[in-house]
Amino acid sequence: MPTPTVERARPLLGTTVVIRVEGEDDPAHVHAAISDAFAAIAHVHQTMSFHEPTSDLSRLHRAPVGTRVGVSEGTLAVLREALALADMTDGVFDVTVGAQLVRRGLLPTPKESCAPDASATWRDIELLDDGVRLHRSMWIDLGGIAKGYAVDQAAMALRAAGMAHACVDAGGDLRTIGQGPHRIAIDSGLPADHIAVIELGEAAVATSTGRAFDYQGAHLDGRTGLDCVRDQCASVVSARCIHADALTKVALALGEASAPFLRHYGATAHLQDGTGRWTVLGELPS
Repeated sequence: MPTPTVERARPLLGTTVVIRVEGEDDPAHVHAAISDAFAAIAHVHQTMSFHEPTSDLSRLHRAPVGTRVGVSEGTLAVLREALALADMTDGVFDVTVGAQLVRRGLLPTPKESCAPDASATWRDIELLDDGVRLHRSMWIDLGGIAKGYAVDQAAMALRAAGMAHACVDAGGDLRTIGQGPHRIAIDSGLPADHIAVIELGEAAVATSTGRAFDYQGAHLDGRTGLDCVRDQCASVVSARCIHADALTKVALALGEASAPFLRHYGATAHLQDGTGRWTVLGELPS
C-alpha cells in the first residue's frame, strides 16, 4: 500500500519552499502542521528581510549609530550564530557585506537608511538581551544564514505537530525528519553525469555554488570583499540547517582550510571543482 504523502510549496525567502510529509493518516492534521511550518518560515522572511521596510534589519539600518533597536528572538539568534562564526573564521563569514552587494546591484539600496561606514565590520555589532546596537553605520545581509535558520524553524514546527517523516526544502537548503534513508540530489550546475546523491538520516544539508551567483549566497570573503568562489560547489551536511547554510560559504572561501571549522560544528563538506571531482572535508562519516 502506498505511503500517504502530502506536499505543498510556497514562494518564500527568495525561492520556492517545498514541505513534504509522509506516512501520516490524518490529512487535516498534516495540512495544519505544514501551515504552521510555513508560518514559521514567513516570520523569518518578514523579520530578517533586507528588502522589507518593517523588518528588523531595515529598522537597524535606519537607526542612528549607538541606538538600541529591539529585534525578534529569531533575529538575535541568527546574529549570535553569525557573529560566532565571524569570530571563529576571523571575518571570512561576515554579514556586514550588504553595502558591497548593493554596489554590485545584487541588493536594492535600503530606503531612508543611514549611509554605511566603509570601515564597519561584524565587530561593530553589539548584541543585547533584548535588542541590537550598531557602533558604526552598516547594512547587514543575513541571506547567507537566515534561510537555514528558517528551515530549522519549519522542521521544529513539524516535529511539534508530531510529524515523524518529513522534509523542508528551501531551494537546496533542506532538513529531513526521520531516519530515512533520504536521498538528496546535489545540483552543482554541472552536466547530469556529474550530479552527486547524498543519502541522509535525520540531518540538514545546504548547497552553494559560484555558477549561479545571487545575493542569497552572499559569496564574499568578508576579509577582502572579493568573491570567495570560483568554479566550485559546496554541500555541507550538519545537524542544523543554520550551520550547514553558513558553512557552505566558509568551505567555498577556504577550501581544505575550512576543515577545523566544519569539525567544530560536527559538519561535513562535499566540495566539487569544475571537473566534477569531489573532496570531503570536516567531520567525516563513520
